[in-house]
Amino acid sequence: MSMSGAYKRSTGGGMSVVRWQCALMAGCCAGSGALAAADAVQFYPQRPVRIVVNVSAGGGVDTTARVVAQQLNSVFKQPVVVDNRTGAGGTIGINLVAKAAPDGYTLLVCSSGIVTNAAYKPQNYDPVRDFQPVSNLTATPYIVVVSPSLPVHSVKELIALAKAKPGIVTYATSGVGAITHFGASLLPLLTETRMVMIPYKGVADAYPAVASGEVNWMIGATISSMPLVKAGRLRAIAITSAQRSKALPDLPTVAESGVPGYEVLGWFGMFAPAGTPMAIVEKLNAEVKRGLARSDFVRMATTQGTEILASSPEELARVVKTEVNVWGKVASSLKSEQ
Repeated sequence: MSMSGAYKRSTGGGMSVVRWQCALMAGCCAGSGALAAADAVQFYPQRPVRIVVNVSAGGGVDTTARVVAQQLNSVFKQPVVVDNRTGAGGTIGINLVAKAAPDGYTLLVCSSGIVTNAAYKPQNYDPVRDFQPVSNLTATPYIVVVSPSLPVHSVKELIALAKAKPGIVTYATSGVGAITHFGASLLPLLTETRMVMIPYKGVADAYPAVASGEVNWMIGATISSMPLVKAGRLRAIAITSAQRSKALPDLPTVAESGVPGYEVLGWFGMFAPAGTPMAIVEKLNAEVKRGLARSDFVRMATTQGTEILASSPEELARVVKTEVNVWGKVASSLKSEQ
């Protein structure tokens, strides 16, 4: 029998010897590939890990990222480096991670601006499609403050004034497209009132404008607004979280003040590129939670009115999807007013 005839002999199941050998080799390759992938996850990390922060060093996002990096350094026995990649409103760092290999070696720590930036104007990234959430890190409510000269002592009174005088009540924002901009703009949207937004370059300009009565109200971070409230330069009328703050228990929420469903939180979260193996994501999630539980970080967060909010990847994914929907509606309403 010729050699070609030998290779064509049936193996008894209808498959030629050659085809059988090819199938066996393919199976071996697939098996070794799966084992290699499993090893990569089991022994992760095997080289330095980079945490990209999309803002400058020294701020809240950067500080939180460094606390997480210290925890990962202590358990991974590999360098975990914070890499501040700023510019273009924070989108340079976000885009860098969106395009990175999904292997757990390039991570992102950022604020909720990852959603509001994309809602305000089209970006090169999609906050849902391009990222795998790892964990929420912290959440901070904001304070609704009014000018002391305004005859308003509650959100209900503010809404009543806006309805009585459409287009007269004004509110300041300290950055177009920021969470405070969207959060303030959500109030007239939910209450179907017409208020006028007055944009400022930052809180250094916005707070004095409200204090002087040049603008009627705004929302501001607890750490920056409460000293002005205590000094009598501003009046606090509500907090933007769904529940009252433990630090400010006498301050009602916006929701309980007549705007059901209103909740605005500035949060920090950790993300990996979409497609990162869940075993790596879960390993990171567990260590992030341990890092956020450190007593020194808990003390610092408490003094700043920040809630530590370590979550599951699934919980952060739900937050992002919800905010994409909510802030998308706010952005549409803002564009229709232009």
